Amino acid sequence: MSTVSPLTGVIEEQDVIIDFGQYEGSSVSQLKNVDPDLYQQLVQEKENDNIAIRRNKDKSFRLYMNPLLARAN
Repeated sequence: MSTVSPLTGVIEEQDVIIDFGQYEGSSVSQLKNVDPDLYQQLVQEKENDNIAIRRNKDKSFRLYMNPLLARAN
């Protein structure tokens, strides 16, 4: 039985790749282990609808941030 992630929902955190900032190319689960404070910030940004998960043509899941907010990071 899998758990629901506060950031990725029902999609496994290791399957979602970050597509912005210094951790671009890393999975959400890697980020959670390396920088838990940023992970919590992203959870808050998700609650404010500032980030989204999209599925690419190659069937991968990407975590995107509002472009105006991504420049500040």
